Amino acid sequence: MTQKDTCEVFCYNQEKVEQVQQDLEEVDIKGTAMLLKAIADEKRAKIVYALCQEEELCVCDLANIIGATVATTSHHLRTLYKQGVVRYRKEHKLAFYSLDDDHIKQIMLVAIEHQKEVMVSG
Repeated sequence: MTQKDTCEVFCYNQEKVEQVQQDLEEVDIKGTAMLLKAIADEKRAKIVYALCQEEELCVCDLANIIGATVATTSHHLRTLYKQGVVRYRKEHKLAFYSLDDDHIKQIMLVAIEHQKEVMVSG
């Protein structure tokens, strides 16, 4: 970036601005931001990555994977559940979690691939 990395005019292409503003009204950007924010925590990102590797994992196994207590892991899983990232099922005294759908897996794997590229070019 140069010292002059900001615009010196108010608006360069009003038509594009209006089109994107209109498009933004038709999508749930706030919900999308909340989804990404839920995954943005390092422990929760580890949980999501683990669930990308294994279709389903028990809370206690996830706790061991991320190096946290079962209580802390459960708290992170509740956050991910509320944002539609994971789903769960009970089996007797065990709680198993999996990704809600393949979109979450795609988001995580694309983000990891992007980070690898940034590290190489950085």
